[in-house]
Order: sequence, then C-alpha cells, then structure tokens
Amino acid sequence: MKDHIVRVANEAEFILNRQRAEDVHKHAEFESQCAQYAADRREEEKMCDHLISAAKHRDHVTANQLKQKILNILTNKHGAWGAVSHSQLHDFWRLDYWEDDLRRRRRFVRNAFGSTHAEALLKAAIEYGTEEDVVKSKKAFRSQAIVNQNAETELMLEGDDDAVSLLQEKEIDNLAGPVVLSTPAQLIAPVVVAKGTLSITTTEIYFEVDEDDPAFKKIDTKVLAYTEGLHGKWMFSEIRAVFSRRYLLQNTALEVFMANRTSVMFNFPDQATVKKVVYSLPRVGVGTSYGLPQARRISLATPRQLYKSSNMTQRWQRREISNFEYLMFLNTIAGRTYNDLNQYPVFPWVLTNYESEELDLTLPGNFRDLSKPIGALNPKRAVFYAERYETWEDDQSPPYHYNTHYSTATSTLSWLVRIEPFTTFFLNANDGKFDHPDRTFSSIARSWRTSQRDTSDVKELIPEFYYLPEMFVNSNGYNLGVREDEVVVNDVDLPPWAKKPEDFVRINRMALESEFVSCQLHQWIDLIFGYKQRGPEAVRALNVFHYLTYEGSVNLDSITDPVLREAMEAQIQNFGQTPSQLLIEPHPPRSSAMHLCFLPQSPLMFKDQMQQDVIMVLKFPSNSPVTHVAANTLPHLTIPAVVTVTCSRLFAVNRWHNTVGLRGAPGYSLDQAHHLPIEMDPLIANNSGVNKRQITDLVDQSIQINAHCFVVTADNRYILICGFWDKSFRVYSTETGKLTQIVFGHWDVVTCLARSESYIGGDCYIVSGSRDATLLLWYWSGRHHIIGDNPNSSDYPAPRAVLTGHDHEVVCVSVCAELGLVISGAKEGPCLVHTITGDLLRALEGPENCLFPRLISVSSEGHCIIYYERGRFSNFSINGKLLAQMEINDSTRAILLSSDGQNLVTGGDNGVVEVWQACDFKQLYIYPGCDAGIRAMDLSHDQRTLITGMASGSIVAFNIDFNRWHYEHQNRY
Repeated sequence: MKDHIVRVANEAEFILNRQRAEDVHKHAEFESQCAQYAADRREEEKMCDHLISAAKHRDHVTANQLKQKILNILTNKHGAWGAVSHSQLHDFWRLDYWEDDLRRRRRFVRNAFGSTHAEALLKAAIEYGTEEDVVKSKKAFRSQAIVNQNAETELMLEGDDDAVSLLQEKEIDNLAGPVVLSTPAQLIAPVVVAKGTLSITTTEIYFEVDEDDPAFKKIDTKVLAYTEGLHGKWMFSEIRAVFSRRYLLQNTALEVFMANRTSVMFNFPDQATVKKVVYSLPRVGVGTSYGLPQARRISLATPRQLYKSSNMTQRWQRREISNFEYLMFLNTIAGRTYNDLNQYPVFPWVLTNYESEELDLTLPGNFRDLSKPIGALNPKRAVFYAERYETWEDDQSPPYHYNTHYSTATSTLSWLVRIEPFTTFFLNANDGKFDHPDRTFSSIARSWRTSQRDTSDVKELIPEFYYLPEMFVNSNGYNLGVREDEVVVNDVDLPPWAKKPEDFVRINRMALESEFVSCQLHQWIDLIFGYKQRGPEAVRALNVFHYLTYEGSVNLDSITDPVLREAMEAQIQNFGQTPSQLLIEPHPPRSSAMHLCFLPQSPLMFKDQMQQDVIMVLKFPSNSPVTHVAANTLPHLTIPAVVTVTCSRLFAVNRWHNTVGLRGAPGYSLDQAHHLPIEMDPLIANNSGVNKRQITDLVDQSIQINAHCFVVTADNRYILICGFWDKSFRVYSTETGKLTQIVFGHWDVVTCLARSESYIGGDCYIVSGSRDATLLLWYWSGRHHIIGDNPNSSDYPAPRAVLTGHDHEVVCVSVCAELGLVISGAKEGPCLVHTITGDLLRALEGPENCLFPRLISVSSEGHCIIYYERGRFSNFSINGKLLAQMEINDSTRAILLSSDGQNLVTGGDNGVVEVWQACDFKQLYIYPGCDAGIRAMDLSHDQRTLITGMASGSIVAFNIDFNRWHYEHQNRY
C-alpha cells in the first residue's frame, strides 16, 4: 500500500510538474505573442503616422503649387489682376521635367525660384589645380574590392514568371493595414541623394524623405526647391514603364516613368529588394515603345537582354526611326538617365567644321570619323594616350588611356550652366561660384578644339545639342565674367555658318541624320555601348578608361569600413560612369538610303519627275464648299478614310485605298481595282443615304462655318461639331449620323474645336474655344467613344482644365499632347500658350501688324506657325521666340505642318497650294492653281498625299514629296 501511494504521489507530482511547465510555456508564448502583436501594432501605427505626415507634406507642397498657379493666372498681364502695361522686371524660366516621345526635355516654364544669382562669384584661375594634382588625388585611394567585370546574372526572358510573385497574393491579403511593402530607399535626383522610406500600397507608391538625416540637412534649400518627389505620391494608374537601373555601378536602383511624362528614380539596399518592389508594382514592363511585352520580368531584365529582345535595331536599320531616336533608345536601356548627372545620356560630336562661313553637308571632311573615340581623332594626342597605356607602371590600378571620362556630372553641368535648374546645381557644386571665364563653356568651336588638343578633355556631347537652342543663351542675365579683356560672356559663340542658336541646333541635328553619320554610327555605338567598350578590342581602339568607370568593377557591399566605402563612392562619382555594355559583337550597320529607295512604299522613295502633281479630283453632288478634311488613313483602321464636311454640314466618309506606294512598282497598271486612292462615300455618290450624312441640328446664326468647327476622331467613327445656340458642342456617329453626346461647359457659343494626336486605344485631348474668351480641355475616351471616362454616368462630363487669358472670342486653337501644350488665338490680341494642366505659360507676341490670328498649326518638333489676317505668318518656338515671319498676297484658309515639323503647306482663296520651309519660310514648291479657293487640307499618314477641300464642293488629291525638297534645299549653310 505504501509503495502504491508513493508511486501514485510521484505520478501525480510528475503530472502536476508537466502541467506547470506547460502553463509556464503557454504563458511565455502568450507574452511573446502579445509583445509581437504590440510590436506589429507599433510598427503599423508608425507606418500610418509616417503616411499621415507624408500626406501632410504632400498637401503642403500641392497647396503651394496651386497657390502659385492661381497667383500666376491672376497677376500675369493677361490675368484678371494684370494690366496690359503690366510687365515684371524679369521673367525667370526653368527647363520643365516634361519629356516628349523622343525623351527630349524642351519645355520652359515659369520659375518661382528664379534669380540672376547676383551673389555668385567667379572662380580665380589659382583655384584650379594642375592635371597632375588631379591624377594624384585620383590615385590616393585604391580598392581591393575588384570583381569580375563581365559577370552578369542571366535572367530568362522566355516564359512568364509574373505569376510567381515574391509577395504571394495570400501574403498580401493577410497583411494588416494599407501597406504592401515598405523599405528604406534613396531618392536619386540631379545632385541630390535623399534617404527615406518607400511604401507601396495596392494602388499607390509613397516616398517620404528622412528630414532628420544629417546628410539631408546639409543640402542647400535652393537645390531642394528643384527636387521633386521628396514627399512623393504616385498612382499605379499613372505608371507607364519601370526600368532596372544602376547607382554607383551597383544594380540596385529602379526608374519609374509616369503618364505625366516625368520619371522618378530610387536606389534600394540590395537586388532582392529591387525584385520585391517590381513585383509590388503594376505589370507595365518598360512601356510600349520598344516592342517588348509588358511583363515584370522585362522590368528586371539586364540592358543586354533588353537590347537583344527589342525590335528597335531592326527598325533603325530599315530607317523607320531616326538616328536621334535610336541613340536615345540605346542610352535609355543602357541605364543613362536625367535623374543622375553621373549617368546622363551621351551623344557624339558629328561635325568638325566650326570655323568657316559656310558649311557643306555633302563634304566628308566636315564630318567626324565615328570609328574612333574622341581622344583618338588627333593623331599626336592618340600617340600620347597609347604610350601612357603601354608604359603603365602603377601595379595598384589596371592601365588606362584616359584619366577623364567622356560623360561626367561636371561636364553636363558645364554644358547646361545657362539654364535653370542646372545653374543652381552648378553653383551648389562649386561653392556658389561660376567657373573661371576662360573655362566656361563659351564657344562651340573652342570646345571642339579643346576636345581635340587638351589631354584632359575627351568630352562627348549631350542630347540637348541636337534639340535645345536655349542652352546657348544666357537669358536669365547671369554674370559669367569677362574673358580675355572682351565683353561679358553671355551667350555661347556660334559657328559662323549658324546665325542663331536655332540654326545651329537644326543644322547639327541634320548632320546627325545625314548619310555620312548614318553609315558609320554603328561604329561609335561599338565604342560606347558595344564590343569595343572593354577588353582587348577597347585596347586596340584606344578606348580604355579608369577601371572605376565600368560596371562590375567594384562590389560596394564587400567594403565593410564606412570611411573606405564613402571614399570609394566619391571616386566612382568623380571618374564618370561608362554605360552598360549592350552587345559583345559588332553592331550591324544601317541599310543604305539608296537601297531603300527602291522598296515599295518606302518613305525615302523619290517621286518620279514625270508623275503629275494632281492625282485625282473628286466632285461631290453638293456644291457646298468643303470646309473640313480629315485624312485618317492608317491601314490598321477598320475604315481608313478621308472624312469631309461641307459648309452645309453634310459629311462624307470616303474610303482610302493605299495605292500611292504602289505607283511605279513593277506590274502596276491603271486597270487595277481602286487605282485611285479615294473612293467617294457610296451614300453620297448614290444619293441613297443623305439622311445618314446630314447634320440637321441648328447652329447659331452668327457662326461662320469653317474648318475649326469640326473634329473627326482618329478612327473616323465620330465627328465633333460646335457652334450650337445652346453653347454646347456635340458628338455624332459617322456610321448613322445620329447624335451620341452633348457636352456643355461654356458660358457662350463654342466657336472652335481641336484634337490632339491619339495614342494607343484612341484616347486624345479635345479643346473647345468659345465667345466667353475661355478654352476648356476635355478628354476623349477611345474605349467608350465619349468625352469623359464614365459612359454610365448621367452627369455631364467635367473639363480637365479651364484656360483663361484672352479678352475676346477664341477663334483658333491647336493642342499637342506630346508637348503638353495648347496654343490658342482670339479675335484680337496675342496667341497664348497654356499647359494641358491649365497653366498660362506665355503670350506669343507677334510683330506690330500681327494682331488678328486666324489659323494655328503646331508640330511635335516644336514649331508653332500662326497665320494672321492679311497674309501675315509668324513662326514661334514653343518657348515663345519669334523665329521667322513673312507676308503673302493670298487670303489663306488652311495651313498644316509635315509630321517632322520641317515643312509648311498653305492654301487659300486663290486656289494655289504652296510648300514652305518652316524654319525660315523659304518657298520650296508651288502647285498648279485650282479653279476654286482652298478651304481645308490634310495629309495622308505616310505624308505622300495632300488632300484639299475646295470652295467648289470637290476635293483634290496632290502628290507630295517632302524628301525631294529636303535633299534639294538643305545641304549648304
């Protein structure tokens, strides 16, 4: 019994001990869970507080911007509080961040932070060290963290790994709170690197800078004023492309491109974080421009993979895109970005003659040899660099030819020192001082000579040399000093063959697109982006730079000493950075122009001299003048057609047959079906369905029907018409003739309409101008075929922006989505330039007698042609400079610019079509006169057929060949 009791007691004690142990374990587990839960809640609350404070910062920034916008609208001389005589002492401008389709930043906007920097001093010559000092300082630090330069982690482009997300959907669903991902990040902006936190929700990206960071506190407030995104928010719906990027030679950054044509760049702790971020963002790839699928794996692809998978090289070879566009593509995929001045896009010098009075673009001697790097063009200097490499004695560093680079932040700032925000950036980088006058970029010829003679100057150019004339003009009145006892150096000295910066930029761009450059550009690509960039081929080509300029030369994460790491980062920024290597075999050459001339439908095919100017005349049964012509002739459209509208508002959908390119081709005969390009609308020709083509709604009796009263959508399916007595404009179906939408918004009769170019899906902007002296910007949905976004809403659509500033009835308007600009003219007064967000940028003040604008045509290349009453024309740049003017005897009724913006076509009451060179109004061609006045005109999509609407009720199709005039007139300057 005793033993039994002891045994039972022991068992009981054992059970109780086990239960106590379990209780202790459960209690500890409970405490741990409570602590974890509390920590999670604290982290979540911290994140929410972070988002709230970020929102407050953003609201503050937005409020300031709106306040400034309202102030500008009210106080400029065309505003409610501005007098006609009102003029500020000085208007300051800065380069906007807006990019066009070719990634050109050309728009200047008002600069609230602008000044003449009167406090800035000039550097003295003694402040500069010798070249030897610079070299010594560069040799002062050596790193052992060298890794294999050719290492590249391959990523499979085949298949679709988008389903395998690092943040699995279950994880996302289970995350408490609004944030999907939060990570430390750096905002990379020109001359600013700001630490902060990047947060991603299911619909937005947020970045909040760490304002307590000591490095951030040291940044000049003048620089921060030009830095966007410090308290940033970006909607997923606005994201158009996501590119993997490098920062300090490490593949740890991303650049995100937005619908508003700006971009933002972030650097992350490691590549794993980069991948997490990409998989948390929308599936947009690198956009739609390069023929690549919109998938996340494309955003994570290496530059070399993007190059191999894209169709751009083939398009360049076939001459479907220009040399400029192709070079911008290569720069973009190779990691060059406007957001990091150390990786700014690089372009070649192409001309060598900056001294003579005349430049002949048919002489090979005026062009640079693009098979050699800039440092090897001068034979004597090439010998110097070759000897430096061959006699290298420094064991701590691999040998190189050049101790400076062709692209650095310093050289970029020196090129752009005359325009904000780069002036402020330059002063910030140079202790508030402008460069010594002898070292300032002050002459193009001098810069070219220096790049050929100075052993420490091997600079190539930046893209702005081919599109931004404003960079050569000191318009903000900076004191750039006296050079060699001459007058104050304000503007850059141009070559004698260029009378003004616009001439230089235009001719330099023409040289870039010339046959001499086209046939050897692939060799320059080999040097900068290709197989001659590194290795034995680079040595043979005299193209080796300091090892710290190359991708893969250093692994910063392997440097544990923070002082050493900071020194290494400074070295990388000092030396410049070579673009990512895109190919390891020779780049293919471009197809010759003459080879393409014999291909059917080639844009370069020259017109047969015997071919007649007039292709056809189409006479409609109605004698009412044809007041509007819209040639939407792209082959992929359901109905490629030339839509015409008469003065009596009878419209016709005349089918287009794309036969122009076949004329002269083997086997072509006039007996072929549809040998004429335009077939009359059968409902009009047979007089069988006129009721489906007649707009019967009453217009205001005082409205004069003209080309501005109509807009045809890009798919030819809808016509927008204005002038109605109820102050509306209306949308009609071209298929049925029925009214589909009425749009209200103005306080008086709508007098004119305009449509921007359309993008994928048919979306575009519509602008309406009115007698109420305002314009309204609307959004046309190509998906729903209505003004506005919601087809189910019973509410009237709201305009995207209200544009004010005119004092009289608006009579003409043009809108360009690519430039983000609306240019409008009233019955009297100057034309005004607004952004599509409603900001009034400037007035285009014409010559004294140009007070009554009647027609406006704007090209995406930046020309704005305005026709005023009594035969007067003016050509303005988009930034408001009057470039040319002329006066003709005809009363012009229709004008249009060719797609490249180089040619102007006009027609009027005397029935003569004339072609002019847009830049200087030089006459290129006069067509035979017609027997009636011209009321409207448009060009086919291939720019080879001109269709005019006549006062006699007919349309005339003309052969047109801008290429022929280009080659006849544009070789000598």
